[in-house]
Amino acid sequence: MNGAVGGERSRLDDAARAGWLYYVAGNTQDEIARKLGVSRQSAQRLVSLAVSERLIKVRLDHPIARCMELSAALRERHNLRLCEVVPSDPAAPGHLAGVAIVGATELERLLKSKEPKIISMGTGRALLACVEQMPAMECPHHRIVSMLGNMMSDGAATPYNVVIRMAQRVNARHYPMPLPVLARNPEELAILHALEPVSNTLELCRQADISFVGVGNLDLRAPLVADGFVRPDELRALERAGAIGEITAWVYDENGQLIHGLTNNRVASAPLDVDATRPVVGIATGTVKAPAIAAALKGRLINGLITDEATAQLVLELD
Repeated sequence: MNGAVGGERSRLDDAARAGWLYYVAGNTQDEIARKLGVSRQSAQRLVSLAVSERLIKVRLDHPIARCMELSAALRERHNLRLCEVVPSDPAAPGHLAGVAIVGATELERLLKSKEPKIISMGTGRALLACVEQMPAMECPHHRIVSMLGNMMSDGAATPYNVVIRMAQRVNARHYPMPLPVLARNPEELAILHALEPVSNTLELCRQADISFVGVGNLDLRAPLVADGFVRPDELRALERAGAIGEITAWVYDENGQLIHGLTNNRVASAPLDVDATRPVVGIATGTVKAPAIAAALKGRLINGLITDEATAQLVLELD
């Protein structure tokens, strides 16, 4: 009897995985067959089963067992307020669709609240992908606030302006941070933070009901370096100081402790609320980010996580 139940669960798990690969990741049935190690006919039947069992609606509606196990393990180990793990596409480890859909679902749930909410947002590809998955909504009673500057050093807008795009999507009041990501020096930072629009935005970040942030690794490919905010020589100095990741440009070590001095002396972002009593949800995917995610969890820089299966597995192994 138990074997029959286990077999049915496994069959539905395979169908859900095939459905995700087909409808979310955009794989062909031949590609699904190769990734799951089954024949093309079996892959076709699994996709059909996902539809007939109503596992597929607009979003994948079946909790794949392995993802649930990883989510439960991360929740328990780090006392997380929220943890969602989506299937990984082995051929596209950086694919954002699954994580974006789950992030969009959480944002949509919050925005449906009739009680006014303040939502503070970081930036990055993953967060922008979440916003792009959201439906159009009318939410004028909510406020969306940026946690970090939205300007390059030359005054150009940063490429992933999440707050403005989200506000356009849901018609909510929004508060961008009219600053560069990094000030030139601590003295300039003090002047910028004293400006009334900036101090108002920082106060809204402090009052936020929930925050969503990206989690970044630190290497030459990292956005902080690739976009020119941090020079290669500054990156080397950060690495020597033990830097392993960054959240809203705040750089931290393998224990989730902020690096003393260096670029952290010039970060214009709202302060990170360590061990916050409110939800601070990190949204990140890709095994290259696993060490940064593990450190952020260890240091309680985030108390919620939305990631993919392969990344979640590696984070647990690094703990």
